[in-house]
Amino acid sequence: MAIPKKNQLVGLDIGSHSIKLAEIEHGKQGRVLRNFGGIGLPPDAIVEGSIKEMEIVASAITSLLRNLKVKNKNVATSISGYSVIVKKIELANKEESEIEATIQEEAEQYIPFDISEVNLDFDILTGGNKSMAAARSNDHEGSDLMEVMLVAAKKDIIEDYDSLLEIAGLNPGVLDVDAFALQNVFEISTETPDGCYALVNVGAEELGINAIKDGVSLFTRDSSYGGSQITEGIMSAFNVSFEEAEKIKLGGNRIEQDKGKLEEIFTSVVSEWVQEIKRALDFVASTYPDESIEKILVSGGSCRIPGFQKYLGSQTGIPVVELNPFANLIVDEKRFDPQYLKAMAPQAAVAVGLALRSIGDK
Repeated sequence: MAIPKKNQLVGLDIGSHSIKLAEIEHGKQGRVLRNFGGIGLPPDAIVEGSIKEMEIVASAITSLLRNLKVKNKNVATSISGYSVIVKKIELANKEESEIEATIQEEAEQYIPFDISEVNLDFDILTGGNKSMAAARSNDHEGSDLMEVMLVAAKKDIIEDYDSLLEIAGLNPGVLDVDAFALQNVFEISTETPDGCYALVNVGAEELGINAIKDGVSLFTRDSSYGGSQITEGIMSAFNVSFEEAEKIKLGGNRIEQDKGKLEEIFTSVVSEWVQEIKRALDFVASTYPDESIEKILVSGGSCRIPGFQKYLGSQTGIPVVELNPFANLIVDEKRFDPQYLKAMAPQAAVAVGLALRSIGDK
C-alpha cells in the first residue's frame, strides 16, 4: 500500500445528515482516487453547521476512518452557512502585507458579527497572487482598486471543529469553505472551466450557491433550505418517524394512499429551492449585466429530489447538469464499484474538493 505523501490531506465533509470522506493521490499519471465512503449521522447531531453532539459525531468519524482503513491523520474539512461570510470587496490597490495590517478595519463594515468573534482571511483576486483556487482577473488592470475575496468565520464554530477533530484523533490541516471546495472540484472535473457558471449545492439543511466567472467567484450565498424540509413535511403529514420519513422520501417505502399529499410536499419544497436560486441568479445578472450564466451545475445529497433539476432548468432557462467529482479522477474499478460512485457522486463533491487541498495551502 502506498504511503500518503507528507503534505496530502484527507477530505472530510462533515454534513448535518452524513459525513463523507475522500482521499486522492497526486501521481505521475494524474489524480488517483484512493478512498471514498460515507457514514450517516442521527438527526440533530449537527444543526445549521453547529455541532450539538460532539461525542456522537467524533465516534462516527472514527468509525468511518476505521472502516475505510485510513492511515493519514491530516485532514481538510470545511464550514458553511450562517457561521461563515464570503464577500467580494474592492480596496485601494496595496501590497498584501498592507492588507493584512488593515483587513480588520476594512472588514467591519461588511460583517454582521462582532469583529472580535471572527477569524478573517482574504484572497487577492486582482493585482496580487492567486490563491484559494481563485484565478487572476484583468477587469481592474491599471485601476486604483483591487478586488479581494473576504472570508470571515465565527471563532466558536472553528474551535468546535478543531475540538471535534482532536477527539477523533485527527490533525486539522486546512479549514475551507464548502463553496471553495466545490469550486476546486468543478475546475478539475470540467473540460472547460473558463466561462460563467453557477454551482448549486443542495444538502440536508443548506442550499449553497456560487456564481463563478473564469475561476473567480462573483457571488456566494448559503440559505437554510434542504432535503430535511421534505423529511419534516413527510413526518408531519403522515405521522411517521424520521427514519421512516427518510425511506419514503428516497422512494424506499411507497405510500399509495395520499400519494397526492406526498407529491404536494415535494412540489412545494422544490419550488422554494428554485425561487431561492432564481433570486440569487437575478442578483448576479443585475450586478454583472455583461455576464451570462452558461450552465448550472448541481451537487449535494438532495439535488436528485424528483423534479428538482427539471424544474430548475425550466424556470431559469439555463441547462442544468450534475457535477461529477469523479469525472477526471483515475478510478480502479476493482476497488470501487462504478455504480456506487455514480450513486454517491452528488454527495461526494465537497469531500473530493477538500481532498484536493494540501498542507500549507492558504
